[in-house]
Amino acid sequence: MLKRFIYASLMVSITGSLFAQTKTDDYIETYKEAAISTMNQHGIPASIVLGIAIHESASGTSRIARYLNNHFGLKGKSGPKKIKSAYKGYENVEDCYSDFIAHLKTRFTGLFTKYTPADYRGWARGIQRGGYAHSRTWASQVTAIIKKYHLYELDSNANNPAAFSVLTPVKYEEEKEKEETGPMVYLVRKGDTLLEIAKRFGTTVRELKLRNGLRSSLLQIGQRLHL
Repeated sequence: MLKRFIYASLMVSITGSLFAQTKTDDYIETYKEAAISTMNQHGIPASIVLGIAIHESASGTSRIARYLNNHFGLKGKSGPKKIKSAYKGYENVEDCYSDFIAHLKTRFTGLFTKYTPADYRGWARGIQRGGYAHSRTWASQVTAIIKKYHLYELDSNANNPAAFSVLTPVKYEEEKEKEETGPMVYLVRKGDTLLEIAKRFGTTVRELKLRNGLRSSLLQIGQRLHL
């Protein structure tokens, strides 16, 4: 009887571990392109983006991930709310990814000049020191995820790691094009997010998406946005 109990317990443990591995693998497959795109636009390692998302959202299965589309544990009152929570709610996961980047660029500007997309350990430590999480082991937990799932291999997809630098404000007046009879057009530059552009021009992310037929908040350098 004891042997059967031990065997059954072992099988449950193994099955649970395999399920956790599978859901994380599925999460990586779903969002790795978004993480790589984010890296190439903003200079943040794709491994860091995915590592933090996996850690904070339990690979997309946490309550705030399922009900609020919040995969980074960001707190606030903006966005749709399906449950009572101190965490932000988003219309979709892409908006959460975009807001995460805006959050880093606002609170952790110094990291963009101090670390390259190849230094995921430095990024993890820097984000922890900046107060992103209260746990003293947060950075080591994130880097452990990166190592376990070989997320650092995604960082080799950076267009040019050495070219990334601090994202300073640009004079957007020079980037706007206005046709004589047409709508105002904005050309997306490296470091732009849909949320920042919306705030800059006094509109909303939702309105920009509607005007430009966008399904997500991910942008490409050189993309034209009708304002």
